[in-house]
Amino acid sequence: MRFALFVLCYLILLIALFNFFTIRIPRNKAAVSTPVTVLLPVRNEQANVGPCVAGLMAQKDVKQLQVIIINDQSTDNTAEVLKAAIGADSRFSVIEADGPREGWLGKVSALHTGFARSTGEVIICLDADVRLEADAIARAVNQLQALSLDFVSPYPRQIAGTFSEKLIQPLLHWSWMSTVILRLAEKVPHRSTAVSNGQFFLIRAKALTAIDGFTSVSAKILDDVELARSLITAGFSGVVTEGSGISHTRMYTNFDEIRQGYGKSLHKAFGGALGAIVASVFIAATGLAPLLLILQGYFIGWIAFFCIALTRALSAIRSRSNPLYALLHPLSAALLLYLIAYSWAKRGSIQWKGRTV
Repeated sequence: MRFALFVLCYLILLIALFNFFTIRIPRNKAAVSTPVTVLLPVRNEQANVGPCVAGLMAQKDVKQLQVIIINDQSTDNTAEVLKAAIGADSRFSVIEADGPREGWLGKVSALHTGFARSTGEVIICLDADVRLEADAIARAVNQLQALSLDFVSPYPRQIAGTFSEKLIQPLLHWSWMSTVILRLAEKVPHRSTAVSNGQFFLIRAKALTAIDGFTSVSAKILDDVELARSLITAGFSGVVTEGSGISHTRMYTNFDEIRQGYGKSLHKAFGGALGAIVASVFIAATGLAPLLLILQGYFIGWIAFFCIALTRALSAIRSRSNPLYALLHPLSAALLLYLIAYSWAKRGSIQWKGRTV
């Protein structure tokens, strides 16, 4: 059993090492002539829409840019902030949505509404809390074109301020960098290896049209990953890429927000109860078991811990976060297990943006 744990941790390290050196990074800053449409759904985002719009206005080398902002029944000052931020820029338009379609989740319904008005050949789904570098869209579109893919998801740098954020947020990047061989997933697409992030997600309009927009994920809490799976099922291909150099976001600012945010989605993250059990066993085996072996005096526990800590450090270096938190991986794993349990206990009752999810 101890040897099996070592083998598991060693395999994870090999995957992380391979991805560290081969992950796609958007570098080409050349001007983009392809028409691009950004879909920006917002609900009660008065603190975020101003900086987000400013980042979009500052985009360089995108000759044909359309930005569609879908205001989904915001009850704060989002509409007023948007009006002031956009000014007379004709590239921007705001749609006042009437709420989600029956049976749809709000964000997905808003994206579908925006897509119906889009004219671009490349569609970008963007979250309001994402901040783009001035060349982010040009580099991301160039990457999509150069790889001849149907979608790419440049993973933004996840900013963490509080201690709880620093324990949990790096796990987002680590979870796929240490388990999915990205070049293989790119060349041989499969639903089980689909990785994407709806915070910054580029899709060819023809591919999105072929799957009837966002219809297939109308009621999916994890709409980004499910959308990638729908695209792959329809014969399209894509991959997650390293977007920490062109974008960043701070999803949560305290532990209560983390608990609510993860609580609304983690029970859906692994495909059901069995998947959640398997994931929990994996997290415990790679996060807690090495520490238990160390406490029992087994040297192999140190080897297993070194392997996992190194995967965390590699992920941190790539995603521009602090690699020292790799040493606290057992604590991160314990906190994630708590959040999974919390999500299952509270499923269907958590309030997010004023709506129950």
